[in-house]
Amino acid sequence: MKRLFIMICCCLMAVGCYAQQALGQRPNVKSPVINQDGSVTFNFFDPTAEKVSVTGDFEEIKWQTLPMTKQENGVWTVTTKPLNPELYSYSFSVDGQRIIDPANSYVNRDISTLSNIFIVTKGNSDKGHLYQVNNVPHGTLSRVWYNSPTLGQQRRMTVYLPAAYDGKKRFPVMYLLHGHGGDETAWGDLGRASQIMDNLIAEGKAVPMIVVMPNGNPTCNAAPGWWHEGMYTPDGNAFRDRGAKASMEESFMDIVNFVDNNYRTIRKRSARAVTGLSMGGGHTFGISRLYPETFDYYGLQSAAARMNRDSDKIDAQLARLFASKPKLYWIAIGKEDFLLQMNKELRQYLDSKGYPYEYYENDGGHLWRNWRIYLSMFAQRLFKE
Repeated sequence: MKRLFIMICCCLMAVGCYAQQALGQRPNVKSPVINQDGSVTFNFFDPTAEKVSVTGDFEEIKWQTLPMTKQENGVWTVTTKPLNPELYSYSFSVDGQRIIDPANSYVNRDISTLSNIFIVTKGNSDKGHLYQVNNVPHGTLSRVWYNSPTLGQQRRMTVYLPAAYDGKKRFPVMYLLHGHGGDETAWGDLGRASQIMDNLIAEGKAVPMIVVMPNGNPTCNAAPGWWHEGMYTPDGNAFRDRGAKASMEESFMDIVNFVDNNYRTIRKRSARAVTGLSMGGGHTFGISRLYPETFDYYGLQSAAARMNRDSDKIDAQLARLFASKPKLYWIAIGKEDFLLQMNKELRQYLDSKGYPYEYYENDGGHLWRNWRIYLSMFAQRLFKE
């Protein structure tokens, strides 16, 4: 028995030594490496792979796939051209299988897709700097449960409190709404909302404000995995076939009332703003019509704002809204956005009625790169009068 024990120990020691030797032979892969000129080098170790590439939003309008070259040590590598300051997403393809970069621990989820992220910045005035965590006073980002009597649910939202929030002074509120397939985590994770607000406020470009990011799916209480339905696969349409007791717009005052009753808010129209992207832009369009004297600032970002549903009712609602003279009605969209025509029709209608609004159009399509820009622009317009 003693001899058998010694033999087993020797085998384990041999295996351990072999494992340590193999570990020592494995290259120390770093990826991504952001170079001084703004180019980025990706590295991936797999000596058995036959084809490896990286796909990312390295261009302004479309995603780009770059083939990687295998080196003698089994590391696949490629370097991009110099990139503009921005937050970028990417993933690898290894012999046809999409994977995230094992050397990069920074990952975002967009609906059911995981992607790595990195930031390129070249100075204190560029977008990369605005989106990163800087040495400034930081606000608090919290996941909060609230009761929605209209929907008959306990629901979750994300609340940003500025660094100056001390429970004594009152603050204005911006309600920030996500798009189709998103949830209450989208603007915080994909939109970099807390980093943008921290930096804008620290630079004196935005007024300190509370930012409320609710879940805009009335058939889902919270983000996937964070409510009683468990760890289902998110696909953007979860539980829609159940129907809801009310729409997001119809239940929206449950959110406003909870925020006013639980935080130190300025409870008047001039201290409230609402903005959203895509589906959330459509929700903003609806909220502006249902509650025309509750908010003073509206921001429609790549909005799914449909004018062809119950046009007489929309006519009356918009007439009441603009008669109340909101301080800002702002529309923003990219030139390549698939909702551009819908937004043109909305603008044509507003023009035909002589309703005042502001419009911003830039390059690019229906993507987070634009929505981060729109949030940065809209936040700087609020609560300064």
